[in-house]
Amino acid sequence: MAYTPVVGTSIRRQLEEREEEILSPYACLNKNTAGRMRLELDDECDIRMPFERDRDRITHSKTFRRLKHKTQVFLAPAGDHYRTRLTHVLEVSQIARTIASALCLNGPLTEAIALGHDLGHTPFGHAGEATLNELHPSGFRHYAHSLRVVDFLEHKGKGLNLTSEVRNGIVKHSKGRNDIFPENDSELPATLEGQVVRVADIIAYVNHDMDDAVRAGILKENDLPADIRVVVGERHSKRTGAMVRDLIVETLQAGDGRLHISRKMLGAITDLRMFLYENVYRYYRVHNEFEKAQRVIRDLYSYFMENGLGRFEGNQWKPEGPEAWGDDKQAHRYVCDFIAGMTDRYAMRIYEQIFLPKAWNVQV
Repeated sequence: MAYTPVVGTSIRRQLEEREEEILSPYACLNKNTAGRMRLELDDECDIRMPFERDRDRITHSKTFRRLKHKTQVFLAPAGDHYRTRLTHVLEVSQIARTIASALCLNGPLTEAIALGHDLGHTPFGHAGEATLNELHPSGFRHYAHSLRVVDFLEHKGKGLNLTSEVRNGIVKHSKGRNDIFPENDSELPATLEGQVVRVADIIAYVNHDMDDAVRAGILKENDLPADIRVVVGERHSKRTGAMVRDLIVETLQAGDGRLHISRKMLGAITDLRMFLYENVYRYYRVHNEFEKAQRVIRDLYSYFMENGLGRFEGNQWKPEGPEAWGDDKQAHRYVCDFIAGMTDRYAMRIYEQIFLPKAWNVQV
């Protein structure tokens, strides 16, 4: 029987009731959220539920908009069809929503975590992350900085004040080169929706990075080893579909509130990830650009520590001086936050203004 809204009843209350009727017992319900960092007087929206509001806050944030000019793998790509950090999070969101829908999990929660999981990424992708980790005394990890963005840096220093479940999913999404399904459950997000995003992230990037590498001429489709292709398929869409389908089917069959994937598919994904590390991420042309990007970040970091931050006035960069900084620790924090928030092109624009010589116009 079709669901019919009841006139005169709170829309939010009806949505909460529908969640209870439709969603899996393993899903995280909006009414069960642990809440936000700070109490909000208008938190009881009569239309949108908490996780929907989180999703909207993320998509309307300035940091989210800047993702369109941040590197995924290929630095500042000239081609229109290469992935950026923005298209990556959109692909993660689409894959995660597909999985969540099939498992009857909370869609808006899944989407909010997916859209927010990479807000803390630096310019120049992992090249920028590795360099800031080297330069900042406390280190730098993009997943931790993503949480810093939504907690403190966005909205003029007020943060987005997201729910605990979304914040947890963001900070726990990253795997690095570790196991996709770790033995230690403490490494996993607290919600099944967050765990879905964690797996959707790797499904997205191993497939679109392969696709971009073929587009760049680094690989050909048949360079992928045959033992991987026989499991995941020959084409981009087939590979993504096979991984998603395997995860859904195995999880539904287990029915224990945990994510599952078949042994052969897990092996294929792990091997594909290793194949990309060896043949794409470490490819000499990619690595050479990686090193150039690191030099840009190092030079900017050193300059800002010595001269303070600044801003553009027209086409001229105006340093503002470090006088307001309390100590070196605070200075490092300001500089790290400033650089991490830059897009690729903004970082290169500042670098050009500060370090590259300009033609001197002599007026007679």
